[in-house]
Parts: sequence; structure tokens; C-alpha cells
Amino acid sequence: MLLNKFFSDCRPTKLCDGAQKCRARQNKINGRVDPKIMWDAVRMMTGRKQKAPLVEGMTADSLNQHYVQISTDSSYQEPSYKHTAGQQRDDCQYMTEWRMFKTLDSLHHTSTGMDQLPAWFLHLGAPVFCRPLATLFNLSVSTSVVPRQWKAAVIRPIPKIAAAQSPADFRPISITSVLSRIMEKSIVRSFLYAAFRQPIMESAIADQYAFRPTGSTTAALISLLHRVTQMLITNSYVVVIAMDYSKAFDTVRHITLLEKMANLDLPDHVFNWLVNFFSE
Repeated sequence: MLLNKFFSDCRPTKLCDGAQKCRARQNKINGRVDPKIMWDAVRMMTGRKQKAPLVEGMTADSLNQHYVQISTDSSYQEPSYKHTAGQQRDDCQYMTEWRMFKTLDSLHHTSTGMDQLPAWFLHLGAPVFCRPLATLFNLSVSTSVVPRQWKAAVIRPIPKIAAAQSPADFRPISITSVLSRIMEKSIVRSFLYAAFRQPIMESAIADQYAFRPTGSTTAALISLLHRVTQMLITNSYVVVIAMDYSKAFDTVRHITLLEKMANLDLPDHVFNWLVNFFSE
């Protein structure tokens, strides 16, 4: 009793501002919150906030020349449209006014594209913008035409490593307009995910955990752990060989990507929309 009273008397009654902030950040580090919020709290506590390092002799022009060089394909082939698609202006109403309102109303802070149309403005005007934007999205899909403004992007270089020394050490992040990103996400969720859920595709991508619905690094780790555990029942040990392909996703041939998409169960006008999106 005396010891408990002694320690209770010695315990500070109020935390200082720094300790209170630290405690608040620690409360965010658990598996029950948004992973993005959790890792933001980790970076704030460890001081590992991403900042673009200054590299002597590197300019915007040198970065631009580097990205042009790695993105230029001397044997580029223009993807082909499907000529079986009709003008389905009345039938294609995948984006409803209510769905557009919910999308705009749930917008969070994000980077603004070249059109300088910020997310907070679209969020604030959701009751007014939902109807014309829903009409615009449906018209874009039905005619398979993507506005040129939605294809323009601001390139932001993000360092791949801590001590970046050359343009190759920076990852180019394309910041398109907010409306373009909303449109992309709606196409993926409405059409591509539905195609991935077809029985043929589910078996073909059963061992793929990225760029698919319900896929994640956590699912990949669980699958690996399960396989290794099952193999250890009949084997004394298991050898795991892991390979990392350097710069595997730096460049993707449009025609190869679209040839694979052509085999998906997609409406022709949606496939043509994707072709137009990847074209100039």
C-alpha cells in the first residue's frame, strides 16, 4: 500500500505538450486504423518524412530528358480499336447522379492536377456538380473518348533511395487531374473488377495479389505462410527463393497491355475507352 501510494504521488499529473503529441501518435499505431494513417504516424515519430533531396547538377530539364528517354519506344505500335462497338449513348449509364454525389462528397485532400481544380472545390460543390459530371462520365464511356485535359499530368520525382544521386534514382509520379483519377477509379471498379471475378480469370490470377480486388501484401504473406506450413508437415525443411525484378514496372508497352485486356469480358466501348486513354 505504501509503495502504491509512493508511486502514485510520484506520477506526473499532466504530460507536457511533446509527450501528449507522442502519446497521440502512438495511439494511431495499431492494426485497427487506416494503414496510411498508421504509417504517417510512424514517419512523424521516427522523423522519416520524405523530402526530395537536392542533387548537385540535376535540373528539371535533365529529369525530363531522362524520363523522355526511358519512355520512348522506337518500335511503338498504335493500339487498335474494336470496330464492333456502337454508339451507346442511351444504354451506357454506369455513373448515376447519386453515385457521383457520394464520390465527390467523400473526396479527401489530394494533389491538384494541371487543370488547377482542387478536390476541396469538387467536395464543396458536390450537390451542384454531381449531375453534369455524371452526364460527362457516361458520355465519355459511351463514345470511348477521354478529354485531352484528363491525360495531361504533372510529373513529380520521388526518390527511390535515401541518397539519390542520378535521375534514375527518382520515380516519376504522374499527377493527373482529380476528375481523371475519379474516372479511372470508377472504370476499374465498375468494369475491370467485374471482369476479374469471372471464373476463368479468377483461376488465371489466383496467385496474383496486386492490382486486383481483395488483393494485398497481407494476403500474399498469408498464402506463403500457409503453403510453407503445409509443406512442413511432410518435409523437414522448405527452401523459399525470392526474386526482385529491378525497374519491372518503369515502362509497360501499351499494345501488350491492351492485347491482354482485349481478352477480358469487357464491353467493346469500355475497351475502346481504355485504348483512347493510352493514346495521345
